[in-house]
Amino acid sequence: MERENMVKSVSRALDIISFVGMRKGGLGVTEIANQMDINKSSVYRILSTLVQYGYVEQDNETGRYKLGYKFLEVSSRLLESMDLREEAKPYLRELESETNEVIHLVVYDQGDVVYIEKLDGNETLRMHSKVGKRAPMHCTSVGKAILAHLPPAVVADILERKGLPVHTDHTITDRDQFIQELVEVRKKGFALDLEENEYGITCIAVPIFDHLGKVIAAVSISGPTMRMTRERLQMLKPRVISIGKQISSRMGFYEK
Repeated sequence: MERENMVKSVSRALDIISFVGMRKGGLGVTEIANQMDINKSSVYRILSTLVQYGYVEQDNETGRYKLGYKFLEVSSRLLESMDLREEAKPYLRELESETNEVIHLVVYDQGDVVYIEKLDGNETLRMHSKVGKRAPMHCTSVGKAILAHLPPAVVADILERKGLPVHTDHTITDRDQFIQELVEVRKKGFALDLEENEYGITCIAVPIFDHLGKVIAAVSISGPTMRMTRERLQMLKPRVISIGKQISSRMGFYEK
């Protein structure tokens, strides 16, 4: 019953957002209640919550409700991700064609990485990754590539909140060792995942920067450890670094 009420509340909130968004001058509580055929107190409670989170605003003069600026913030983030995907896609396809391995593009979000693109290559490889899925930062090459370029205070906060949980016997779980790993990643320009997230899987990743020089994403090559040998990683390193720089350039980043 509680779940049904929650679903109904979410449904009503989305309906209210739709109604408010269709009227340029906004809508009052009575108008919304009449259109939705529910009581005004319920409408007011939902509107109050939406106002609290910035998705709806109330005009002080008219008392009418209109869409809030939070939608611009959310949509701009989505547009940034979509633009990144489009700009990166040709380069990701190049890497896929050249290596025949799995290629990932991820973005940073609230202490995790989120896969926004995955190309499967021509070789058979079972991985847990899929578009839309979250992954930890400390044991993935893409996560380490991003962490190495985030402000120290942000990194400290992430480690405090997320910790360094074990995923395999190769996961780095010592904080000092991990911080040193990030120093090396920043110095070398690439990050490795040597079976730290999944057994049998080795990855190499590089960061992607935006026009402000902020790290916004990472791209990686993933393959079975039997193919991703130390020698092959050395061969792939300059290529993936080059791809990362080209994508960053497309996002407006220019090295000084």
